[in-house]
Amino acid sequence: MAKIVSVPARALVSYVLNPAARFLLRLGVTPNMVTVAGTVGVLIGALGFGARGELFWGTVIVTAFALTDALDGTMARMRGPSGKFGALLDSSMDRLADAAVFGAVAYYLAGLGNPYGGLVAALICLAAGQVVSYVKARAQSLGLDADVGIAERLERLLIVGVGGLLGAAGLEWGLPATLWFLAVLSLITVLQRLVHAAKSDKAPAAGDPA
Repeated sequence: MAKIVSVPARALVSYVLNPAARFLLRLGVTPNMVTVAGTVGVLIGALGFGARGELFWGTVIVTAFALTDALDGTMARMRGPSGKFGALLDSSMDRLADAAVFGAVAYYLAGLGNPYGGLVAALICLAAGQVVSYVKARAQSLGLDADVGIAERLERLLIVGVGGLLGAAGLEWGLPATLWFLAVLSLITVLQRLVHAAKSDKAPAAGDPA
């Protein structure tokens, strides 16, 4: 099953970010600085605005700073090999930011009395999103391939962003509905990655007889 956001769309985002990446590198800004700044921005948007019910501004701020996840990667590729810590930092900050986003949504919906079971959906998204990332990382550490899935981090943030905008527009069902949709997609992604990793474990090594 293909990713929701296609490869051409991702390539377009990278193309748009290239000038910004080159500009920041010329200023001496490092990819790690962008990673940390982006995470701080997401925390402010999620906890400072979204959790308080200011869904429009929370969504705008989180989405804007979430783009730094692509920007720091573009900068790292332009700068060339520079050690493994950047990848570790990026992954750690992503998990922190994701937890803040879905934690803020859960807090907001709890205050509304859990409309349409949205609080439960938010908690499922929070847990499943962490497992999606864990399965890929753990599989890679074991030499397995789990780089598949219909709903990766970009897709998850876009979907919850749509829900935030629907909620900001006054549609009470909008945010819970998108969260339930995302919860299902996230669980499917976990299953996809586990199945793909299992298949890669059974595949013969290159040069070995089938």
